[in-house]
Amino acid sequence: MEQKAEKLERPQVPAMDEILGKVFPVLDDGFVRVVDYLGTDASIVQAARVSYGAGTKKLRQDRGLIRYLLRHRHTTPFEMCEIKLHVRVPMDCWRQWIRHRTANINEYSTRYSIAVDATQATGPDEWRLQAVRNRQGSEGSLDVNEGEILSKQEKELQDLTRRIYNERLDKGVAREQARKDLLLSTYTEAYWKIDLHNLLHFLELRMAPNAQVEIRCYANLIGEEIVQRWCPVTWEAFQDYQVNALVLSALEQKVIRALAAGDTQNAIEIARSFGWLNDQDGKLKENIERAELEDKLNLLNIQVPW
Repeated sequence: MEQKAEKLERPQVPAMDEILGKVFPVLDDGFVRVVDYLGTDASIVQAARVSYGAGTKKLRQDRGLIRYLLRHRHTTPFEMCEIKLHVRVPMDCWRQWIRHRTANINEYSTRYSIAVDATQATGPDEWRLQAVRNRQGSEGSLDVNEGEILSKQEKELQDLTRRIYNERLDKGVAREQARKDLLLSTYTEAYWKIDLHNLLHFLELRMAPNAQVEIRCYANLIGEEIVQRWCPVTWEAFQDYQVNALVLSALEQKVIRALAAGDTQNAIEIARSFGWLNDQDGKLKENIERAELEDKLNLLNIQVPW
């Protein structure tokens, strides 16, 4: 006996439909725009109930279920939602972006087309200094007067590079070779499709304070302007359990338990046994694990004992 197919409506989010194709500017000439999306918060709940059956109904509310899933890292239901973005990104920023290999990507090709005629410019007050503790990060800014010199040099270099690139094209040099000396500040474009689980992982890493400023600008925009509209319940849970959560290692817990018991000296001895308090010329040597614990103690309003 032939069964009639169940009529299904495509899940829609009016707040997302309003911004389909809308250009959200980032940096000086970059952008992000939503091309398409699949699924909603309800799709996550639907997938979870199929997977776990009636046992999840005790949670009663969809919000409670989503929060439970994210809190306990049951990730598969979040893969039921997907989004496709069109992005324009500086090439140096894009190199970090595509390290997230869980997306489907189609990038603008400078073998077939002329390179995007736009480069990211750095303002005189935007030149960052190398961080001392984080070797791959930055902290503080260069003096604005020095910055003006660097920004002028940057503009001259960008103009020169583009002029040489155009001259090569005018002489008939193949695009695939003419592009070889383009700067990493040159913008590229891509279509980027990713499921919600892997998007949240991308955002967790790239919204972090120690992420490079440029990619953090993109991540913050995608999270706050797009994901928050698309799956607001998931976004709320993501903020609570990942972005603003505090993870304590087993070693950190031992120190904090001693501090909570009022035994400061024991906390110090525990930290010393982990090799965190080695000194040199009367000063503590740099130790990344100790520094991370100190940041967490400050966040918890607990005085650092050493």
